[in-house]
Amino acid sequence: MNTKKTRSNTWRRVAGACLTVALGTSLAACAPADEGRVTLDFFQFKPEAVTEFQALVAEFETRNPDVDVVINAVPDPDTAIRTLLVKGKTPDVLTLNGNGNFADLAASCVFADLSAFPSASRVKPEVQDILNSLGTCHGSETNGLPFANNASAILYNPDIFAEYNVEVPSTWDELIAAAETFKDNGVAPFHLTLKDAWTVLPTYVNLAGNLKPAGFLEDIRSASWNPQTGTHGFAADGTEAAEKLKQLFGYRQPGADSDGYNDGNAAFAAGKSAMYLQGSFAIPAIRAANPEARIASFPYPTTNDPAETTLVTGVDVTLAMGRDTKHPKEAAAFIEFLMSSEAMKKYAEAQSALVPLKDTGPTTDPALAGVQDIFEEGRVIGYFDHQIPTSIPFTAMLQQFMLDGDTAAFLDRADREFAKAAARTSTKKGE
Repeated sequence: MNTKKTRSNTWRRVAGACLTVALGTSLAACAPADEGRVTLDFFQFKPEAVTEFQALVAEFETRNPDVDVVINAVPDPDTAIRTLLVKGKTPDVLTLNGNGNFADLAASCVFADLSAFPSASRVKPEVQDILNSLGTCHGSETNGLPFANNASAILYNPDIFAEYNVEVPSTWDELIAAAETFKDNGVAPFHLTLKDAWTVLPTYVNLAGNLKPAGFLEDIRSASWNPQTGTHGFAADGTEAAEKLKQLFGYRQPGADSDGYNDGNAAFAAGKSAMYLQGSFAIPAIRAANPEARIASFPYPTTNDPAETTLVTGVDVTLAMGRDTKHPKEAAAFIEFLMSSEAMKKYAEAQSALVPLKDTGPTTDPALAGVQDIFEEGRVIGYFDHQIPTSIPFTAMLQQFMLDGDTAAFLDRADREFAKAAARTSTKKGE
């Protein structure tokens, strides 16, 4: 007998009977009086959202007095969750970033299939596709539900734009023209940071995601790929994205090489630049530095055709459920509670996030108004770097490229690193 399949079918039947009850009244109505209290282990990876999740857990427990939710927040979630899985201690409910690490875990089938959950049908299909395309159990399940999305857009100071009569750019040439206008008037177009290698990524993922040809990632990630025989490659197809990245970082202010992410947030909060090449994930930190900071946003215009503009968005918070949880109905009810419009909007407004549901409406954060329409239209793509094998030091490579400006060397190394990763993949499949 396939015991895992049997357990999976069992929790689906039990959970389905109790989900709506938990949302409207109390889960206790689904449990026999002598069953006693249930404790759920809730793995929560996002340290800056502790307060929001504590409030949501308290509300759920009030509605469901027979359930205790224990929040497990750790400083290094990627390492912690892998350690728990190795020990066979998969949490009942989890929040994880919807990136390549989550996809690797989902593909290993440690998370339940959530496709039958009522809330799954309410998720924007374009957003669910971004998450599922990274990897799922058997390549066919839905092992995570999007709870909150970020927007990798350009943040800007509307007061500075108004002072110099600069319109919000909708094309690449307009973006460069705006930067030149600010530069000519002694205003830093961008506050750029190079001390933390990863801070180059938000710009590159927009350029690469929009300018690389269709099928690029699928090709270079295939087994035995190499730049000589592959259909695509960085040297062959990556010059435009690399050169545009170098052009934007050419506007960096003196001292950018020693400025880190926190420095950039503080500088933009203080009005020291017209624009900031970080996405919505930076908004809470900017406001923490200056609650009165003026923040607006617009999608990266990577070409001169506004119709080609897409919003790079990632599932900043993904909800998952342990495949073999001992408390399937309670865990499922907790996830459905978190996926309610009320809970998601509370979180989104506190964390400056986009709500990935079809029926909830836009977030009210004015800083995100400039990207809300394109998100609602479904003109979205996922993060380019989420498809990059962890064995490739891509962020360090981008940082080095911005420091030395050697386009050919960057593209050549990228091809060589992906060829090595493909060779390892081919060897593993052949074992």
